[in-house]
Amino acid sequence: MRATLLFTLSLACAGSAWAQAALPVPAARAPLEQRTERIHIEDAGARIEELRVGGETRAIEVQPKGGMPAYQIAPASGERSWKILGF
Repeated sequence: MRATLLFTLSLACAGSAWAQAALPVPAARAPLEQRTERIHIEDAGARIEELRVGGETRAIEVQPKGGMPAYQIAPASGERSWKILGF
């Protein structure tokens, strides 16, 4: 009975060690490249430039026609912000 118990335990340890060695390591994978898109839309009232990385909008800039200042829109909140002094 003791020999059977030792044999079963040794098989369990060997099986778990083999299973751990067969699993891929996530850190060893190469990072996926994300597609970058720059979208330009223009009509009679404004020009809109949008930057998307991996399908997610990162930046939106609006340039109204007629001499009005350009502004940015935060994609997450929709808030507008203007650059006062641009150098």
